[in-house]
Formats: sequence, C-alpha cells, structure tokens
Amino acid sequence: MSVSAGADASHGPLAVVAPGERGATRIADRVVAKIAGQAAREALGELPASAAPPYATVVVRHESAHVRVHLELGYPCDIGARCRAVRRHVARRVGDLVAMEVPEVAVHVERLHLAPAHDVAQGRTR
Repeated sequence: MSVSAGADASHGPLAVVAPGERGATRIADRVVAKIAGQAAREALGELPASAAPPYATVVVRHESAHVRVHLELGYPCDIGARCRAVRRHVARRVGDLVAMEVPEVAVHVERLHLAPAHDVAQGRTR
C-alpha cells in the first residue's frame, strides 16, 4: 500500500488544525530580559568608560512583560529625558521582537558617573 503526499494512511487526508489547538510558544523571562537590556544599551548610546552596561529583569504575566532596567549614567545630563528615552525604546523593541505588551518599564539609575572637567583633565586647577 502506498501513501500519497499530504495523506495519512490511517486517517485519510491531513486535517487543518485550528490555531488555538496547535499549542503555544513560551518565551522565557530571561530571554525577554536580554532583549530589554540590549534595547536599553541602544537607547543610551555611548556611556562613560567606567559605567557598567545596563541590564534588565523581567516578569512575564499573561502575554505582557513587566520590565525593570538598571543602568548607570554620565553626569551632568538630563536624567529624566534619558530615562524616558530608555522606557520608550525598551517598550517598543520588546513589543516588536517578542509580540508582548509592555505596560511597565521601570528605570533604576544605579549610579551617576561625574564627567571630568575639561580644565582638570588638562592638569589646570584654580
């Protein structure tokens, strides 16, 4: 007995399975956290040499990701504007890449790195 392509010998032609019955894809929290951390790096651009790279922790509940980003910034800077830019970029990138809602992105500034004054860097002080 031969089986033709697209047919199962015991059940006849292959049935189309409804999307809800196919199963589910689960993306681990740590994978979403890696994506969020990379998105924070993208949003910040260049950081002081002594700054640690940003990282994120994530809790996924019912198709939504609650993100907490930890970062260090150079100072002086507009801290509020930098945090807003990180929040927006992280929410957009996580939403685009893993197709989850991101209702919350909490940004924690762990440390500020003072930029050396130009005159001090040149060895001149007053």
